[in-house]
Amino acid sequence: MQVLVTGSAGFIGSALVMRLLERGDKVVGLDNHNDYYDTALKEARITRFINRPDYTHLRIDLADRQAIQDCFTTFKPEYVVNLAAQAGVRYSISNPLAYIDSNILGFAHILEGCRHNDVKHLVYASSSSVYGANTAMPFSVHQNVDHPISLYAASKKSNELMAHAYSHLYRLPTTGLRFFTVYGPWGRPDMALFKFVEAILAGESISVFNYGKHHRDFTYIDDIIEGIIRILDRPAPCNPLWNSEKPDPGTSKAPWRVYNIGNNHPVQLMDCIAALESALGKKAKKQFLPLQAGDLPDTLASIDDLVEQFQFKPTTCVKEGIHRFVAWYLDYFKL
Repeated sequence: MQVLVTGSAGFIGSALVMRLLERGDKVVGLDNHNDYYDTALKEARITRFINRPDYTHLRIDLADRQAIQDCFTTFKPEYVVNLAAQAGVRYSISNPLAYIDSNILGFAHILEGCRHNDVKHLVYASSSSVYGANTAMPFSVHQNVDHPISLYAASKKSNELMAHAYSHLYRLPTTGLRFFTVYGPWGRPDMALFKFVEAILAGESISVFNYGKHHRDFTYIDDIIEGIIRILDRPAPCNPLWNSEKPDPGTSKAPWRVYNIGNNHPVQLMDCIAALESALGKKAKKQFLPLQAGDLPDTLASIDDLVEQFQFKPTTCVKEGIHRFVAWYLDYFKL
């Protein structure tokens, strides 16, 4: 397979590239290497595969329409995984237009590239954030998700709607993946676990929002990648039973689907911090703060569709995953 992976210098993107190359696919990776967080980490991620003959790396911004068009024309990928996006719920509150450029305009360029180049399947990153003001647990793809509480979430919901229009009009198979709190080695420095380890090792206090009452469906990176691979290999089908009078938000008469990928086992934030303390052998100094704007107090993924259709369920427990992350962190920073 010839696969285009956008966001290939990112946390999930670089891990996916590694897996695709290991199984024998040819990969074109695309990333703009922006400075939202430390670019040195992005460079370090791609050193693991950038010199392989079956990999090509492009430093391109999704918002660059001509560059994206040229990428599709030159490399003619059969499959596309769009993981490039402006990430971060909190950053979207202060910098909303960054999300329009990357997550809306950039995604439109990817859809156009797929449309005009006979791509067999587009898989793209959505987010658990799309559940927004919903409180019914577990979150299900068959629930309505029309009440986002951050622009980041709204941009991801927009991606799902844009993809549906292309699936309906051009019969382009598209699948959106709602990731739930992804963590693990080579993770993002703007994520809580990364910040917590950094602060604990420095003897500084950590900010514990919602007074530590958060519950998160932490999902280990290897489980996320396994889910992406299984779904990528099976282009989204139409649902012949879809009823326009009682529309199912998770399927369509078009070749369009969305799935949750979560651990299906939420952990309270304080238990997560305890696992970090155990792995580091050091207690955290905690500053308890109220819930931040745009944050969901709890997340829990219903993965019934994932299990039924792909015979897959994440298996890495948080304690094991955190120990692996800490081991990587200490090694990477030579601590």
